[in-house]
Amino acid sequence: MVRYALACLIAAASLVSGPAEAQRAKDLFGAADRPTAHRAEPIGSYARGCAHGLEALPETGESWQAMRLSRNRNWGQPQLIGFVQDLGRHMDRIGWGGIYVGDISQPRGGPMLTGHASHQIGMDADIWLYPATNMQLSRSSRESLSAISMRRRAGAFVNDQWTRGQHELVKKAAQDPRVARIFIFPGAKVQMCNDETGDRSWLRKVRPWYGHHYHMHVRMSCPAGAPHCENQAAPPPGDGCAEAQGWVDNILNPPPRDPDAPAPTPRRELTMADLPAQCADVLSAPSR
Repeated sequence: MVRYALACLIAAASLVSGPAEAQRAKDLFGAADRPTAHRAEPIGSYARGCAHGLEALPETGESWQAMRLSRNRNWGQPQLIGFVQDLGRHMDRIGWGGIYVGDISQPRGGPMLTGHASHQIGMDADIWLYPATNMQLSRSSRESLSAISMRRRAGAFVNDQWTRGQHELVKKAAQDPRVARIFIFPGAKVQMCNDETGDRSWLRKVRPWYGHHYHMHVRMSCPAGAPHCENQAAPPPGDGCAEAQGWVDNILNPPPRDPDAPAPTPRRELTMADLPAQCADVLSAPSR
């Protein structure tokens, strides 16, 4: 609380003198250790935003465990918290103990001190692909327990840790109408495309992306009645299986490097000026 109070004083002083817009947003939001007392509201986009009124995923539930508690990133919009609990209960019913949940958002959202570019409005969650069995982990175990990679050949294929359980985990999440898309490594998407024999419409939401072989990244749609929340564009039509196979083909046979391609631009640190104007109010709002 002392750290956050100091950050608020700095932010307030800057608003008067002018340079607040140039401050690194992650320093201010990373210092907030409690949510606002306002009603829940996502503000901005998944990678440039903040949030009022986030709820904490209970650290221990009957079928979920919040991991890496020292990060204080188990905060989300009510719709996301409800989804995570529903998913855990489903996995418990079909044979897992439940699910292990990684980062969601900081107490007031916003850019994080380390890691993710997104997870800023309480609508993203990392769900471990590790089959949860012990649902009474100690705090220290939640810091030290390692998830297991599911990929082989740099993500072109799944390895022998991948089972029908992981398939059902992703499928159940993608079938939820609250979910906009799921990010996972390309080989997993191709494997699910090959294995699915029923309704394939859910595969559209499952998108291949770099990394994401220890966990799947679930992204929720903006809830109704949230005028300042910006949805990501919908995935292209179809099941996306051909696109995922293209990712795999490029892993196995990388295209020639273009010597004239410009060097990638380093990711710039977001300042308060990059976020919606309401995010300054989120920082200064009273805590719940």
